[in-house]
Amino acid sequence: MIHSKAVETTVGVFIALGLAAILVLALKVSNMNMFDADDGYTIIANFDNIGGLKVRSPVKMSGVLVGRVSDISYDDETYEAVAEITIDPKYAKIPEDSTANIYTAGLLGEQYISLDAGGAEDYLADGGQIEITQSAVVLEQVIGQVMFDKASGDDEE
Repeated sequence: MIHSKAVETTVGVFIALGLAAILVLALKVSNMNMFDADDGYTIIANFDNIGGLKVRSPVKMSGVLVGRVSDISYDDETYEAVAEITIDPKYAKIPEDSTANIYTAGLLGEQYISLDAGGAEDYLADGGQIEITQSAVVLEQVIGQVMFDKASGDDEE
């Protein structure tokens, strides 16, 4: 009977560790593992098309996670999507002439904003705006363009 109880306890411990590992993995996949949105400072970037970018999507510089998308809205005067980005306070030296691009990462197609540092001596501050942006590449538009180019190329021969 004692042997059976020890086996049951060991199995229970392994199941608990497995559930904890699944929880950690779920939090990593859902981007819930970073600083509070209240921490840091906010900058703005306007895009013609944000594709599948979502709130809490990562913001990276040189591959390093420096912030998160905190809000996405639509500006009906410029007809652009407005991404509000919260930057971790330890990354306070982002040049104000930096650029923002939307890229796709991984097999699941997660989209993120990549910031490329400019050369300005002044830095973005709370409420600052990134002027130069590149929108997301929409796969359907690329395929349509390739097919259109191929069809128009066949007519010329």
